[in-house]
Amino acid sequence: MLSAWTHDSYVEIDAETGVRHAPFGDAPLGFIVYTADGYMSVQLQARERAPFSGDDPYRGTPAEYAQAGRTYLAYAGRFFVDEATRALSHEMAVALFPNWLGQIQTRTVEFPDDTLHLGMPTPLQLNDALKHARLVWRRATPNG
Repeated sequence: MLSAWTHDSYVEIDAETGVRHAPFGDAPLGFIVYTADGYMSVQLQARERAPFSGDDPYRGTPAEYAQAGRTYLAYAGRFFVDEATRALSHEMAVALFPNWLGQIQTRTVEFPDDTLHLGMPTPLQLNDALKHARLVWRRATPNG
């Protein structure tokens, strides 16, 4: 598991209806990294994102910031593995969504065909409904 992984797919599944939705489209971009000293970081974005009208990242319009926030997900912190239950916990030390700061969220984890499959055993409030998220990652090509 200790590696950099590139994003393959992200789907949200409505806990009540079972309806599936890809919030960042069919081919989002992203990385998740797990380090040997117990830290992780994830960055996930829609492939097509509108650029700001100017070059200063601190001078966007409210609409530009809103759209950028809706098409990006990021957090980082420590991670913990429970081998007995095959559960993985992410501690949110920093997060784009401020409500997640300090939370510990549990993920289910599977490794079919040298891919990393992460799921949520407990639904989260996502896009106005309780949803389970399923993410698939592929091991990144070594840099070097």
